[in-house]
Amino acid sequence: MIDTVLSYLNSGRGDGLTDEMNACILSTCQETLRRTMDLNNRYHTPEEIVSIMSGITGEQIDSSFNMFPPFYADFGRNIHIGKNVFINSGCHFQDQGGIYIGDDVLIGHNVVLATIDHTLDPYDRHNIYKPIRIGNRVWIGSNVVITHGVTIGDGAVIAAGAVVTRDVEPNTVVGGVPAKLIKRIDV
Repeated sequence: MIDTVLSYLNSGRGDGLTDEMNACILSTCQETLRRTMDLNNRYHTPEEIVSIMSGITGEQIDSSFNMFPPFYADFGRNIHIGKNVFINSGCHFQDQGGIYIGDDVLIGHNVVLATIDHTLDPYDRHNIYKPIRIGNRVWIGSNVVITHGVTIGDGAVIAAGAVVTRDVEPNTVVGGVPAKLIKRIDV
């Protein structure tokens, strides 16, 4: 059933969840809460953190992965992490819409990746799912918020405190609320 749910979530649809799919989402969320509570409430070696994150994502995380807990995820099974990724403490990943992190990525303290939005109609406020895609060699500063549907290009830098609501070009620095181009990086 998890493959059916992931296929549905990755389609971007937010309406039409069956009772069985909803039950699978809820049970997966509960399992992820259990795993993140374990991760966050006692010391783990770097190898144990890789193992726990592999359990949360349902994918084998590369041994080059490093994280400083605490870490929070609402679903877990739609997080995809490349090689040599570092996630600093206090990050929140709302991943039902899909989070794709490339290689050699640095993610600062308290970063929020939010892949779910809602329709504006107050009588039909269902979820809308869109992935966040983070390229290779990206540096995301502390307290950044990245909203659903955003792609961060290779080599980009997101300044601390930015709210990213639009795609970021490769090899650029963006910052502010909402994030805007600050400069291009010569490589």
